[in-house]
Amino acid sequence: VVAYVVEASVKDGTPTLHQVTAGVHCNLAVNPQSVEAQVQGAAVMGLSMCLPGAAITLKDGVVQQSNFGDFVVPRITDMPQIAVHIVPSADAPTGMGEPGLPPLAPAFANAVAALTGKPVRELPFKLA
Repeated sequence: VVAYVVEASVKDGTPTLHQVTAGVHCNLAVNPQSVEAQVQGAAVMGLSMCLPGAAITLKDGVVQQSNFGDFVVPRITDMPQIAVHIVPSADAPTGMGEPGLPPLAPAFANAVAALTGKPVRELPFKLA
């Protein structure tokens, strides 16, 4: 129900996400501002999976990251511009919590692959 088109760049092996355009079909958007906020939040969470230092690691079978202090979270300087376009619909409303999260990383990875000529196949992105 969510599709992204992204604009990105790669400089010195570091990918940067500049612009995200989201198309959302969630049936009737009872509160379009809530839909927009959900998609914006999901996009930044999706971005967090792509950043260096965002890997979840295990040592002796135990996760080493215990909270956000041990995990890279995007800062305001990492935040792209996000435009959300809701497909008009009169169909019964559906949920809008998680659908914006999964498609961000693949869209960003495809943009990076188009720029570098090399597919990105793991999270966080490793371009070297």
